[in-house]
Amino acid sequence: MSIMLNLFRTRAIARSTALLPLISSVNSVTLHTTVISYAVKKTTSAAGGVLGLGKGKKKLGKLGAMEKKELPVETDPVKLVSQVCGSNIYITGEDVKLKDDSEYPDWLWTLNTGRPPRIEELDPNTKQYWLRVRAAGMRRNNKLKSMRKF
Repeated sequence: MSIMLNLFRTRAIARSTALLPLISSVNSVTLHTTVISYAVKKTTSAAGGVLGLGKGKKKLGKLGAMEKKELPVETDPVKLVSQVCGSNIYITGEDVKLKDDSEYPDWLWTLNTGRPPRIEELDPNTKQYWLRVRAAGMRRNNKLKSMRKF
């Protein structure tokens, strides 16, 4: 009877303090002893502060500290106008040379390189229009949810 009362008390205390009791063993020879260990959630990191928010030590990769490489910048104006600088990714070879405008397709010169058109300027019968309307609606809903109190 006293064992059950002790177990009931320890469980009630553990529930009230929000700890999870783990009863490792109940000694059957001596009926009045119980061994209880508690699982406690870790709330601080080794470096101090809340887990994941502190300034802990950052580990280096397998190679150690990486050094920044200085990439050469082309300054020759003739080469900048006649070639696509940086297009050659191989050690050997040279950059792609630019051709005359007449050698490129006509649609290349009609591509929009500026700001995208406003929703009012788009045709409502196109998929692009409805994708933009959907994105605007999601942005509006997210903004409303972020301003809402709990």
